[in-house]
Amino acid sequence: MNGFTAFLKARHKVTLVLVLINIIIFAVLEILGDTTSSWFMVDHGAMYTPMVMEGQYWRLFSSMFLHFGFEHLAYNMFSLFFLGDILESIVGPVRYLIIYLLGGLGGNLVSLYMSVQSESTKISAGASGAIFAVMGAFFYIALRNRKGFGKDGMRRLGLMVVLMIMQGIVDRGVDQSAHMGGMAAGFLLGILLYHPGSDARISMRE
Repeated sequence: MNGFTAFLKARHKVTLVLVLINIIIFAVLEILGDTTSSWFMVDHGAMYTPMVMEGQYWRLFSSMFLHFGFEHLAYNMFSLFFLGDILESIVGPVRYLIIYLLGGLGGNLVSLYMSVQSESTKISAGASGAIFAVMGAFFYIALRNRKGFGKDGMRRLGLMVVLMIMQGIVDRGVDQSAHMGGMAAGFLLGILLYHPGSDARISMRE
């Protein structure tokens, strides 16, 4: 138990808070109803194209903290716990939070645009757009620090990106446009917010 407590204390605080917020919201909604029900989730803030187009733009934000069932939550929080902690250690808590929130919103905006263009009605929720934004920013930073990462580190990171994208393609329930939009937004935010001269040095070499 002491080892686990020490492990948590060593993690960066914004990532832990984000994970905790997502878990608490999920637990409350599970008590109130069924998080696997699309319409229950719409009633509690999931993104639904017609409602957003009617002016409920807050759903672009609220949907980032909702998850369809425990497996959805567990996969996203596991990814956020490790990827987020790495990025937060590199860019600091403020810039990390900006990347997470604005990147997630960017992913949802792309998802909304694609839904409108295809004239489909989409119900979506989850932190994955923001997590892909974290990945996008991290990928940009890795490109800027190729020597520090090393060839093996870059290959591992590239494989991670490909696997995350493939998971979205294979799983039909995944909002792939939010993933790609989030990653693109995160990459752009990394360009704007990452300053190699002042940030912590990074390496993926063992």
